[in-house]
Amino acid sequence: MKEIIENQIFDEERALYNLKDTEVRNCTFAGPKDGESVLKETRNIKVVDSKFSLRYPLWHAKGYELVNSEFDENTRAPIWYSHDGLIDKCNLNGIKLQRECTNTKVTNSNIISPEFGWKCNNIEMKDTKITSEYIFLDSKNIKLENVEFQGKYSFQYVENLEIEKSSLDTKDAFWHSKNVIVKNSVVKGEYLGWFSDGLTFINCKIIGTQPLCYCKNLKLINCTMEACDLAFEYSDVEADIKGHVDSIKNPKSGTITVDSVGEIINKDSIMEVKGKIIIRKKV
Repeated sequence: MKEIIENQIFDEERALYNLKDTEVRNCTFAGPKDGESVLKETRNIKVVDSKFSLRYPLWHAKGYELVNSEFDENTRAPIWYSHDGLIDKCNLNGIKLQRECTNTKVTNSNIISPEFGWKCNNIEMKDTKITSEYIFLDSKNIKLENVEFQGKYSFQYVENLEIEKSSLDTKDAFWHSKNVIVKNSVVKGEYLGWFSDGLTFINCKIIGTQPLCYCKNLKLINCTMEACDLAFEYSDVEADIKGHVDSIKNPKSGTITVDSVGEIINKDSIMEVKGKIIIRKKV
């Protein structure tokens, strides 16, 4: 049986340091002493219905659950170097929410956190709204489902990422990414996917200028494109696009099949380009 700590206020440095096998209920981590690292080095804990307003609360934690709890904007860098975590039904603010964490599951939460999830491994996020910059920078093995994301410079240098049934409003997404699959989603933003390798979109709507340039092993399957001009420049691409594309410029290799295109640009190339563009015949 877990021990229980409830209805208390903690504001001292390392107030519950190395806490083990404990459930923390309805507690507040804030106060004039402004102590850091209140739950550092904890093991097998569950935090429920609690509020945080102190820096670095959950560093080096192993086996933690955070349920129906809140971080305010003063909760800076709250979860670093922590493993085997569940975050459910939480409202979380604070810069640099997660870094170098493994095996984290996030569900039913609202998150506002610049620089979220850097250098993490094995992350699942579902039924969640998140606003961030540079989300998941240099992270691996990530799955997102029914996520509403808003930000910029997202998913750069990620590897092994799956996104499904989500809405992404972001610029400069997926730069230098490897092995990414996006399904049944809307992706809006400028300069999508540059320098990626193994980026695949299936049943997606893609919106924004100059998408998908300098890509390797790029695939679009049954996708639509809106306000997309100068697309696919210097990319190795196989694409099946329903509807219209504003303009396509100098695809390096592969085949792009589309219903209509406003302009095909084959000039000023700095390398040999052999990409084919096929316009479907109207029945």
